[in-house]
Amino acid sequence: MGTRIPLSAGDWEEKNLRDKLDMSTAEIGLSVRTTNCLEERGIFTVRDLLSKQPKDLLAISNFGEKTLEEVYRALEGIGFYRPWRRPLEKPGRPSPTSASRSGASEPPTAAAGPSSRELRS
Repeated sequence: MGTRIPLSAGDWEEKNLRDKLDMSTAEIGLSVRTTNCLEERGIFTVRDLLSKQPKDLLAISNFGEKTLEEVYRALEGIGFYRPWRRPLEKPGRPSPTSASRSGASEPPTAAAGPSSRELRS
């Protein structure tokens, strides 16, 4: 029997981030209708979803502002926030991933990640 080497906090956060990015759109709590709209356009994972701009999503048939808000709420549920809607920073915790606010066309970013880069593939 071998010993396991525990993951460092940074390694754990990166693995957790990869796991979230690889989740299917159906796993994050979207309605069946919304999931079907996304899958018809080849958007199957959170990674695929985060690579799209809101205008790209709004161009999908039967995908409007309410559906976009549903997507944002589902992403927030797993830790991805729009830059201007991040949870309040708690003392002693690292600040959320930084991203410049350039209006509504900015996709959500991770609340905590391995670096302060934007989450775009």
